[in-house]
Order: sequence, then C-alpha cells, then structure tokens
Amino acid sequence: MERHYGGCLCYGPPIEEGYYYDMHLEGRQVSSNDFSSLDNLTKKITKEKQPFERLEMKKEDLLEMFKYNEFKCRILNNKVKTPTTTVYRCGPLIDLCRGPHVRHTGKIKSIAVTKNSATYWEGNCEAESLQRIYGISFPNDKQMKEWKKFQEEAAKRDHRKIGRDQELFFFHELSPGSCFFLPKGAVIYNTLINFIKEQYWKRGFQEVVSPNIYSTKLWETSGHWQHYSEHMFSFEVEKESYALKPMNCPGHCLMFDHRPRSWRELPLRMADFGVLHRNELSGTLSGLTRVRRFQQDDAHIFCTADQIGQEIISCLDFLKHVYGVFGFTFKLNLSTRPEKYLGKIELWNQAEKELEAALNGFGQAWVLNPGDGAFYGPKIDIQIQDALRRYHQCATIQLDFQLPERFNLTYVTGEGDERKRPVIVHRAILGSVERMIAILTESFGGKWPFWLSPRQAIVIPIGPKYDEYAQKVMSDILAAGYHVDADLDHGTTLNKKVRNAQLAQYNFIFVVGEKEATTGTVNVRTRDNKVHGEFSVEAVLNKFATLTSERVRNSEEEF
Repeated sequence: MERHYGGCLCYGPPIEEGYYYDMHLEGRQVSSNDFSSLDNLTKKITKEKQPFERLEMKKEDLLEMFKYNEFKCRILNNKVKTPTTTVYRCGPLIDLCRGPHVRHTGKIKSIAVTKNSATYWEGNCEAESLQRIYGISFPNDKQMKEWKKFQEEAAKRDHRKIGRDQELFFFHELSPGSCFFLPKGAVIYNTLINFIKEQYWKRGFQEVVSPNIYSTKLWETSGHWQHYSEHMFSFEVEKESYALKPMNCPGHCLMFDHRPRSWRELPLRMADFGVLHRNELSGTLSGLTRVRRFQQDDAHIFCTADQIGQEIISCLDFLKHVYGVFGFTFKLNLSTRPEKYLGKIELWNQAEKELEAALNGFGQAWVLNPGDGAFYGPKIDIQIQDALRRYHQCATIQLDFQLPERFNLTYVTGEGDERKRPVIVHRAILGSVERMIAILTESFGGKWPFWLSPRQAIVIPIGPKYDEYAQKVMSDILAAGYHVDADLDHGTTLNKKVRNAQLAQYNFIFVVGEKEATTGTVNVRTRDNKVHGEFSVEAVLNKFATLTSERVRNSEEEF
C-alpha cells in the first residue's frame, strides 16, 4: 500500500477473515481497479522471500523515523509508555508491530486483496477519513480456491441480496441503520417473535412492556451513562436530559422495585421485546447484522443465589430447543471473573460453581474462558454455527450482581424482616431479531421452511376458465391462516408461472384445472420441482397444520 499509493499507513490488524490495513490518503480514494496492481506487487514480494526481522528501537528514534506519518507518531505518543518498543522489518518496510510473523514472505503461497472500504481514524467520525484495504493469504493454493468457492456461495446467500430479491426489507439514507421491513419481511419478523412468545408461555416468563425513553438519571444509576453514553441517542426536553434505551435491564429493575417483593415471587422472569437504539458509527453499519434500531428477545430473571443453577439449566434447555428448530449447532464457553470486578468474591465463587455445575448437567462440551467475564458477573457465551459453517454470537446468559446493588433491589426472605438482594440473569436466545433474520436468510439461502415462510403457497390455474376455482382455493387457505397467493396473469404461460413461483421460493405450488375444480382438489408440486400429485384442499390444510406445529425444516420433502 505504501509503495503503490504513497499514503500514510495507520493500523493493520489480523481479523477472522484475513487482515486489513488502514491508510490516510490525501485527495484520492482506493478503487477495486487498483487490486490487480497490489496483487502483482505482493506476489513479487512473496517470491523475494523477504525475512521478517524483529527489532527493538528507542521511542525517540522511531518518532524521528516516522515524522513523515503523523498517525504512527500518535500511536507512539499515546500507546507506547516505555523507552523502547518493537518494530518488524520486511524488505524496505519497517512498521510498529508486536508480532509474531512467519519466517519470511515466501511462506505465503497464495495471497489476494479482497475488498476496500472507508473508515475513520480509531472509529471516530470526527477524526480523519481513512481508506481500508482487506486481504487474505494461505499456505497453499488449494485453501485459497476453497475459500473463494465459499465466498461465491456466501455472496449468493447474502441477506441483503435475498432481502432485495424477495422484497423482504430495505434501508434508506433518511434513517441509516434502521430497517424497513416490507409485508413479506414482517411475516418472518413477527413469526420469529411469536415462536419465542409461545415458548415464554410454556417456560414461565411474563411479558412486560417498558418505555423507550428515560431520563439520563436512570442511566447514571445503572452505570451506563458513565461507560456507554457515546453509544446512546440522547436529547433535551424542557432542560432535562433524556436518552433512548439501548437495553432493557435498568427499566426492568424499576419494574421489580415498584413494590415490595417476597421470596415467594422468585424466580421472577420478565421478558420484553421493546425497541432498542444504539448509536453505532455509520461506517460500521452492515445490513441487518449491525443496525441502530432493533428488538431483542430480551429477558431478565430475578432470582435468589440458590436458584441460579436451575435457572441456567432452564436457559440452556431453552436455547437448545430454539437452535434445534433452526438446525444450528452451537459452542459454549464459561467466562469467569476478570481482574477488575465488582462484588464480593464469595458470591462470584458460588456463581461460577453454579454455572459450571449447570453446564456439566446440560451434557454438552464446553470450554473455560478464564478472566473473560463481565465486571458485574460471570457469563456463558454461546456461538451458533450456520449452514456455511460460520460462527455467530447471538444468545447470551449473564449473571449480574451489580444492578441489584445500584438500584437497591431487595426481597423479603420470610425469616422475620430479613431482606436480601436478588441476582439478575440477563438472557437472550435470538439476540437481535434483525441479526437473527440475517443469519437465517443466509443459512437457508432464502429457502424459508414452511412455518417461517412469507410465501407458503401459490395457486396457478391452467387457464382463465379456472380463475374462479383458483380464487376459492386461495380464500380457503387464507381463511385457515396461511400465506397464499394466486397467479391469474393471462399473459404468461403455465410453465412460466410455475417457474416464476419456484424462483420466488413459494414452498408449494398448486396447479388447478378442470379435474381439480370438479373434485375439489389441487395438484401439488414444490419449489424444487418435486411433483406430489393430487390432494384435497382439506388434506393440504391438515399437512400445513402439521408443518407449522412441528416447525419442520425440510417441509417440501413429503406430502
């Protein structure tokens, strides 16, 4: 980048999919047209087998050496607190780096520049605009080919593309980071929420509805104002400061505390699908995976210390059921007390023991992640794996000893006038509904299972003569509560109509003609061109009821 553009290099870390480097470039922008020149230069450097050499240099010498690059000087002045620090030399390049590296550039057998984007210095939109270039490398060509094939498949499944093609949702510059869900997208959104609500009923959760706007005094009490205010949308009303809520927990603490509580009420499980807003930087917004406005299947369980274990087991069983319906496997990590923590160590030790026992009782392998808990309590981190074998963090189970302290929450123990503090379990399964829709869109590749599909069926008459019967079939299916359309376009051939329905991902296509109109049946075929044959409308509705109640994933296989 330095040789090709002559810009000032900034930061360049490794990431999950390769690495990137940021650069300040006056007066021009990086274009994908530059990639071939960069690729040719990197291939030349790999052939030269330039060694990576670790050097320790004085800070004052580095400031002199990097005086042409104010960004490196900022890093040296702000981050380096010792008289010396490490750099790496590779051919003509010397760069600040902790290392380590491969021995020499010849170890890189396959390398490619993948994409570029704009960003800001240290993510601050008030700071300088930078150009970011991404790359990836492998120790052999076979791995690069596999990666490229995977990228092609991922591009086909990109939720933004499918969302546009299937008319599910869109974004608009007049409300950045906030999604507009169209009618078909709203079907998926509401079906997911109703699925979780059905589980709430079975699992003893009580739904609540809490405000969107709170005085900043609430956030000062919870501690969010001190640590999170830059991520919140705040404003003034009548000389008072208010903010849109980025999470539900402080509001739920007010709900717990609005009257005296007894041990008999615990565990108290509050669930809330309230709208949340977080002020994400514009450069980080990415489809449905990173938004400013979203909803969570958010719940807070107020319980006694003795109830933690059973509540955690219930939460794990809940997520196992939901992820099983989606066909996701998942990994579990137990994140324990960090160096800087709040609360009594005895409570931490007891809680960590409870979490460990719950994970062991759950029966799935888990990994200890020491020191990675939140400052307010230990947590279980859950990562799901989708159909493309990518991992996503969605669910969370966190213990919190601090909010009960900050809000002075108590319950009567039943032993005289003794009062104790509850423990809060923060729990989400879907996480952000928006993000989960992105993951499901890509995992299913837009082929929605019947129970979640906004296009469950379409009726196609073989000619205008049978339009009336097609409309009657559609009305009967619609009246039973399913998402059905009819294609009555007289200017399109039957084969074209069927093909259009398959491309639109209708789960079932019902062709009707004279025989079907006479016998009260439909001829059933699927989006994958599987012909099931003739069935009565009643049999179809019975099948639909089974596919919905059992939430069958491969719903078109059998009929």
